[in-house]
Amino acid sequence: MLTDSHCHLDKIKLDLFDNNFDNIISSATEADVSRLLCVCIDLERFDDVHQIAQKYPHIYCSVGVHPTSEGVKEPTVDDLIHLAKSDRVIAIGETGLDYFRISDDDKDMEWQRDRFRIHIHAAKETKKPLIIHTRSAKEDTLKILSEEKASSVGGVMHCFAEDWEMAQKSLDLNFYISFSGIVTFNSAKELQFVAQQVPEDRILIETDSPWLAPVPKRGKSNQPAYVKYVAEKIADLRGDSYEHIAKISSENFERLFNIT
Repeated sequence: MLTDSHCHLDKIKLDLFDNNFDNIISSATEADVSRLLCVCIDLERFDDVHQIAQKYPHIYCSVGVHPTSEGVKEPTVDDLIHLAKSDRVIAIGETGLDYFRISDDDKDMEWQRDRFRIHIHAAKETKKPLIIHTRSAKEDTLKILSEEKASSVGGVMHCFAEDWEMAQKSLDLNFYISFSGIVTFNSAKELQFVAQQVPEDRILIETDSPWLAPVPKRGKSNQPAYVKYVAEKIADLRGDSYEHIAKISSENFERLFNIT
């Protein structure tokens, strides 16, 4: 039993699946993926991800606005609280900070930090965990999580690609660490070290479909069925069985997101 703890089903190109959305789900089921979390990245698309979660009993969704989304409806705390009450919504996000394409003399990033804080406030009000995206913004991400006392709700550092120091500080803030297909890349030695060190009760696995397909599917469009390759790699790195990693990562998902 596998759980894809982070995917964007609404972004997968249907022409790769004979223009039939059910084929995406069938492919995942055949790969023993029994649960999925379809993650929202802007409020305009919330209805799309929510409808997917309502249609399939083993799919859940979140509500949030991605840190790099521009020209979209800005969320308010009340917006997020209202939508988070919808059936099948189990998390706030994805949210966070992304400075990857921002130069030192580029525009001020306070808008990203403000948006991030809004999500944290909504998570605390709704008592739903956060889904955090962080890229080239390690210090500010940890600072804001600490300042806003996000540890009271916790959450997950999704698609983790940072070093062990950040992983430790994230764990201390009550966050889980989710590994994507990046951990299977030959160049990801530091991340593979992190995957060996994270306590097994804080590990999640994901695809971030349709992006970041794992080896041996690297370069192709990603899909939830490929989460098995992430589980296999982590099992190999930790000297565990595939079955054990599948089991504990699914149990961790249930505990973090309060799935009964």
